[in-house]
Amino acid sequence: MRCHVCGSEMQAIVTSLPFKLNEMSIVIIKDLPISQCSGCNEYMMEDHVLKHLEKIFDSVNEQAEIEIIKYAAAA
Repeated sequence: MRCHVCGSEMQAIVTSLPFKLNEMSIVIIKDLPISQCSGCNEYMMEDHVLKHLEKIFDSVNEQAEIEIIKYAAAA
């Protein structure tokens, strides 16, 4: 697959990424499978990964300032 930004090759990797849910809450998802561009570092997630992230975000305590969740362990 090619990057939609620069046209370089996308590589499948596993990484950790932060997501800001609201003004107070940040969730760090560990071991998240993404495709990352080898040229510009742009990344993409597959639809099934995004659906799983939605379930994770729905279960997060939005009053917590920060949470760290392992992608594979969250159901």
